[in-house]
Amino acid sequence: MLVLASQKTSMIFNFGSINIDHVYSVPHLPEPGETLTAKTRDMYLGGKGINQSIAISKAGGQVIHTGAVGNDGAWALEQINAMGVDVSSIAEVDTPTGHAIINVDNAAENAIVILSGANACLTDAQISAALSKAEPEDWILVQNETNLVSEIVSQAKVRGCKVAYSAAPFVADVTVSLLDKIDLLVVNEGEADALASALGVTVQNISVPQLLITKGVQGATLTTDEGLFEQAAFSVNAVDTTGAGDTFLGSFLARTDQGDKVQEALRYASAASALQVTRTGAATAIPSRGDVLQFLNAQG
Repeated sequence: MLVLASQKTSMIFNFGSINIDHVYSVPHLPEPGETLTAKTRDMYLGGKGINQSIAISKAGGQVIHTGAVGNDGAWALEQINAMGVDVSSIAEVDTPTGHAIINVDNAAENAIVILSGANACLTDAQISAALSKAEPEDWILVQNETNLVSEIVSQAKVRGCKVAYSAAPFVADVTVSLLDKIDLLVVNEGEADALASALGVTVQNISVPQLLITKGVQGATLTTDEGLFEQAAFSVNAVDTTGAGDTFLGSFLARTDQGDKVQEALRYASAASALQVTRTGAATAIPSRGDVLQFLNAQG
């Protein structure tokens, strides 16, 4: 029986996007100029930020989410609150809630177009109010789907907080400018290569305290001062890979924050993302800790 630690060490403050995902099931991802007829259309809660917050919560972490929705966002707030995420720092603004158009093909691959909407409406006052609750050594999590990322990171470091940065959608100049303030950088393989190219170094020489690279079916690697940790992916029948990387990161951050050893946290995160891709949707497909532990115990 796998037993994971449960001691709480800090709070996680996530400044992240909230989207309404419109998911279309298509026979294949469209080529330029091609028109496809979708087989189905569904609407789910999504956005990199809120996916990660829900993954943190379901993995046993304590998370406060700071973001924004429009006056059409009541549906999203109800779901977020029901999944155990603190919504007290989510503002309602005049701009419509962010949304995404997601095409998913028969092989569970996806192509995504997002509109920032309310996600680009964070204010300095909102950020300062949220960070006023943070203590030194708390984790601050950011992505590139909201505005004011640099300001959030700068304020977090002044407070002595640790910063985790999910550098997506990837913008090389933005990522390079933040590197000296990042404690945990999270990228996929393509983003890692692009960042290394922008820095003029190899991926192995990207200089951050912790570098987590997600590799889809090839698993993930984490490089720290203690060395290289590798985690294979679990073999499952995927139906929708949307949000898999977010599930991995949120789960990993929650479990390390709760005191798990690195390799335990990586294995948990891999299992959580494996279960998540067997379900449709993004945020609503993230498994509970009980489901993940049952899956891990079945693996032996």
